[in-house]
Amino acid sequence: MHTTVSSATREVVIGPDQPFCLIGERINPTGRKKFAEQLRAGDLSRIAVDVEQQVAGGATMLDVNMGVPLADEAELLSRAVTMIQELTDLPLCIDSSVVEALEAGLAAYRGKALVNSVTGERERLEAILPLVKEHGAAVIALPNAEDEIPDEPRKRLEITRKIIDVAVGEYEIPIEDIVIDPLAMPVGADSTLVRKTLDTLELIRDEFGVNTTLGASNVSFGMPDRHALGAAFLPMAMTCGLTSAVMDVRTPQIVDAVKAADLLLGNDEWGAAWIAAHRARKQPA
Repeated sequence: MHTTVSSATREVVIGPDQPFCLIGERINPTGRKKFAEQLRAGDLSRIAVDVEQQVAGGATMLDVNMGVPLADEAELLSRAVTMIQELTDLPLCIDSSVVEALEAGLAAYRGKALVNSVTGERERLEAILPLVKEHGAAVIALPNAEDEIPDEPRKRLEITRKIIDVAVGEYEIPIEDIVIDPLAMPVGADSTLVRKTLDTLELIRDEFGVNTTLGASNVSFGMPDRHALGAAFLPMAMTCGLTSAVMDVRTPQIVDAVKAADLLLGNDEWGAAWIAAHRARKQPA
């Protein structure tokens, strides 16, 4: 199953037989005090640096989040989306928990965006899915229940089924435009949680065949040597059906691990991308 997103001039296809989709996570003020202060003051100049670094790192798409307390998130997201489209032709993942901000970001976007995200609560489905339908977007869906993030993979599968049933049956959103995020939890909090995420990926792949994504950095949160954990986790998840991730594409160790997995899983024909990347690194600056 293929999920197609696009900018005004570039199309990206996400699928199990496609190269892994690297969604750059950096344009986000969470945990970035100085960036948050700049955004609150209306200064978006740092975004240009983040775009440049992530394009250089090999991003396939860019996630854009302007969630700053005490700021007009809708206005910031609209400005950021407009600005980024002038800097790169990579498709965008428009990321907000605020419906008005999502609406503003989608209105400013030229192409088919990926919306990040909707959960399984009925209220959230009714608020966000009409926007996804109106703008012809694709959407990331998280199997959260009303009162919990279930530990049990089969409970996450049941919430996934509910989301798909509502999105497809009630809002006529094509199933290929639904990307499930089975929720990556910190291994430092409970060493069994990653195995449960992998089991959930397998269940979703086998039951629905839809594309999947994860906030990859969540797995290593709070642990030392986070890059090593990310570089080990993503190839494991890819063998379980993961087809994209919101991740730090500025980290060569993690990007190289994903590219190697693409080759070994048969999604890099004749190793062309792997060889090209090697040659690019060998060229003089």
